[in-house]
Amino acid sequence: MERKIVSLGVLLLFVSLAYAQRYRSEEVVFHSAKDSITYGGTLTIPKGRGPFTAVVIVSGTGKQDRDGTMGGHKIFLDIADGLSENGYAVFRLDDRGVGKTSGVYEQATTLDFANDALAAVAYLRNRKEINAKKIGLLGHSEGGIAISIAAANSKQIAFLISIAGLASNGLDALIRQNRDLVANSQLTDYDKARSNDINELMFKTAYQYADSANMEAKLNEAYNLWKVKDDAYFKTLNQPFDHFRFPAYSYVKMATTPWYRFFIKYNAIKTLAQIKIPVLALNGDRDLMVAGKENLQHWKEYTRRGGNNRVDTVLIPNLNHLFLPCVACNQAEIPSIKAGFSDVAMKLMIDWLKKRF
Repeated sequence: MERKIVSLGVLLLFVSLAYAQRYRSEEVVFHSAKDSITYGGTLTIPKGRGPFTAVVIVSGTGKQDRDGTMGGHKIFLDIADGLSENGYAVFRLDDRGVGKTSGVYEQATTLDFANDALAAVAYLRNRKEINAKKIGLLGHSEGGIAISIAAANSKQIAFLISIAGLASNGLDALIRQNRDLVANSQLTDYDKARSNDINELMFKTAYQYADSANMEAKLNEAYNLWKVKDDAYFKTLNQPFDHFRFPAYSYVKMATTPWYRFFIKYNAIKTLAQIKIPVLALNGDRDLMVAGKENLQHWKEYTRRGGNNRVDTVLIPNLNHLFLPCVACNQAEIPSIKAGFSDVAMKLMIDWLKKRF
């Protein structure tokens, strides 16, 4: 009886080792032919005979490492592990100014991030393990815009996968995102109304003067005029103290950066109409950063304007912006969530890739 138990344990060990060896990881450093950026990343390649279909992961807003470490979760590492275990090569990179990638993130725009993705594709096309005709991009959040721009500008992209990826005009996305965040906040109803009012005023002013040298002055002028009217309004509320604050200084400083100027003027309708390749778009229905139903509708509608009917969309219940199961579904909850990247979303991506490629 004891020998049978030992044999079973050895068998399980062999199975476990075999499963762990279904792909290999390789640290990669390469240089862009277009500019002076040096990129660092990890390429996971399935075991067996290639060449393999490959996915390049493109991150969202904010400096991120190659693993997509956010709130204690390594989202991109989870995705790479799941896809490579099922036969797909995955290339995930450090953002500019992070890890082994050079450059200054704060001076870059979403167009630069799209070009970073294309640089990764150019590198993969020279790898013998990779099928050069089957390289796609996977974008998260703002990465949805970056992969759209990349696909509109290049015929070397075979497919796109969007996970909580933006498919809205920049101005519209900012207004909707902030309305959702305000609605989910603990502000009083009158402060929610004030927040939406000043946010939309500042966003629309930034949009109007995004290409202007006096954008900063126009934003400060708009805020100061609003503040006079808002102070008068607050007096009618008969409240003892005004807790509401709009971070005018920090907003103006951010809005005048190259990234914000480009982002707020981004035209999703024009860009997505140029995408002719298959697209899979996934969103969680509890995402406060990227409105799921609205953006999935845009992926379908805007690409169809260019004659592309090969777009599949899925709204997944009870997932937040990072595709984690959530209750409050706000940023504060994320570090306490024990689960990793959604198994449902992973299966949808794998099944779609198997069907398409």
